[in-house]
Amino acid sequence: MSGVQLSRVTKDFGPVRVIHGVDLEVDQGEFCVFVGPSGCGKSTLLRMIAGLEETSAGEIRIEAQDVTHADPADRGVAMVFQTYALYPHMTVAQNMGFGLKMNGHPKAQIAAKVAEAARILKLDPLLDRKPANLSGGQRQRVAIGRAIVRGPKVFLFDEPLSNLDAELRVEMRAEIARLHRELGATMIYVTHDQVEAMTMADKIVVLRAGRIEQVGSPMRLYDDPDNRFVAGFIGSPAMNFVAGRVQGGQVVTAAFDATLPATSPALTDGRAVEIGLRPDALTLTADGPFRVELAENLGGTTFAHLRAPSGEKLIVQTTQRLDPAGGGSVGLTFDPAHAFYFDAQTGQRLR
Repeated sequence: MSGVQLSRVTKDFGPVRVIHGVDLEVDQGEFCVFVGPSGCGKSTLLRMIAGLEETSAGEIRIEAQDVTHADPADRGVAMVFQTYALYPHMTVAQNMGFGLKMNGHPKAQIAAKVAEAARILKLDPLLDRKPANLSGGQRQRVAIGRAIVRGPKVFLFDEPLSNLDAELRVEMRAEIARLHRELGATMIYVTHDQVEAMTMADKIVVLRAGRIEQVGSPMRLYDDPDNRFVAGFIGSPAMNFVAGRVQGGQVVTAAFDATLPATSPALTDGRAVEIGLRPDALTLTADGPFRVELAENLGGTTFAHLRAPSGEKLIVQTTQRLDPAGGGSVGLTFDPAHAFYFDAQTGQRLR
């Protein structure tokens, strides 16, 4: 059963269309992440599901109920924003229970729901504190707790971790993933950070310019991207791309002193292509024509930034430790089976 279903959904701001006929199903209990660059429409789409933005055309259903034009309060959703929006004069318990109090719920029921949310989020020792006495991560947990007490059909998260430092982001990613497992609720999460998407999602929706580029599990998108945009966006560091051309049943490129087999019928002679290679698919060798410009030594992993003889840049993921300032030359090898091919004009994958 679909937790959320979008059918040909569009959004116009005056004469400008920012969401272009989106079709999407988020299964009940699924953790779905909307990811894409700034301005791709991911937050707008989330706000349309929440009812905070009017839908220009199409249909939105939540658990089979048409909510396209329903008020936000009648959709059965709870939203957690980038800003915590806590009342500074209220305690943690009062902040979490305020929405229920305003809707006339009995005090005993409010107290029970707040206590259960506090248990789930490990906020029990903090219930009598005020927001000024909380860390950023604790404030975000309170904001999530305020959503939990409402018992929504769908949780909506709009870049909730972007105000936290790196260590807290990792901690809160784990908290939200654990929360999803414990509640078994449908969650839709917006982020521009593809690492968050890869580590948290059951399903990723990659958006660009108000359109869906691809939908799938994190590893499906990593291993089998439909186009150059998805291939370059999913994965950190990003996929390397070098120019090539099909000649005599082989793919040739100026970046490497090698030819690759044209393994697909779509790789026809004369076709201009881009060859995609993941940084972890490349192996450094002792001698070769690739100039080392920079090395990011991270301990167990090093990201080597290289310049090919053709002038193209590549990043290699390796366990070797190199001079951080760069210098010297190396060779590269890779298994041709790990190469991806994309049409140079359209960016579509050539399979």
